[in-house]
Amino acid sequence: MKLKSVVLVLFLSISWGTYVFAQEKTEKQPKYGWRKEMVGGINLTQTSLSNWTQGGENSLAWQLNFNFKFINNQERLNWANSGKLTYGSTKIGDQEFRKSIDEIKLESVLTYKFGKLINPYVACTAETQFGPGYNYGTEPKTQISSFMDPGYFRESIGVGYQPNDIVKSRLGVALKQTITSDYPIPYADDPDTVDKIEKTKNEFGAESVTDISWKITKNSLFTSKLELFYAFKAFDETDVNWDNVFTIMISKYINININFKLFYDKDISNKRQIKQAIAFGLSYSFL
Repeated sequence: MKLKSVVLVLFLSISWGTYVFAQEKTEKQPKYGWRKEMVGGINLTQTSLSNWTQGGENSLAWQLNFNFKFINNQERLNWANSGKLTYGSTKIGDQEFRKSIDEIKLESVLTYKFGKLINPYVACTAETQFGPGYNYGTEPKTQISSFMDPGYFRESIGVGYQPNDIVKSRLGVALKQTITSDYPIPYADDPDTVDKIEKTKNEFGAESVTDISWKITKNSLFTSKLELFYAFKAFDETDVNWDNVFTIMISKYINININFKLFYDKDISNKRQIKQAIAFGLSYSFL
């Protein structure tokens, strides 16, 4: 993925968010202390057929979602912790259950309020999955991943920019680690060292993270997170992780989620990876 294209997307995202949302005329008094949010949901889809002459197969799909935010806002410090946990599987006909979605993502950002808009920060993120992943294109199926195999960690320090409560962005230098155990290829292994298989990979570079949380209406919310990582060793090869979620609350406990995620890492695949999902189900706020 070309660096210029990614930078252009980031610039337009920040500019658009700032232009549309930054013009708030009334100053709000800051609220100090902890703000806690925990929301969980389940989505189910089931189809059963008997002597159905038009054709089709029985199917069952389920998905669990759990999101949380723990934010401690003080006069000079802001400590924001967030997490996204999802898992789901699908069964069609006589096939066994197959994983359809699986993600663990945790983030912690400590910001020092140096100025009104631009402030220094330190951050760390972690990402992996719950269960094993398989390639069903082989006979028998072949396992290609599992919990913490691979696992991704990133630590960074830099400056953050937040023009309003909807858009925030940060830019800094970062260390990225990829760890594996049984499946180092293609996640951590260096293809240039043919006589050795590396199970860990360390990269030093720059990170850019832009978050948008836009409450469009009383019952609808759009969130977007664009993460870019530029390894100094190959600065023209940008890792991209862009996650977008549009949520519509039908009632207090029923919602619709539309998720679009784009992922690109040349070390894993030369092509971009895309995941799209639409879920209708139950949700519950714990805090």
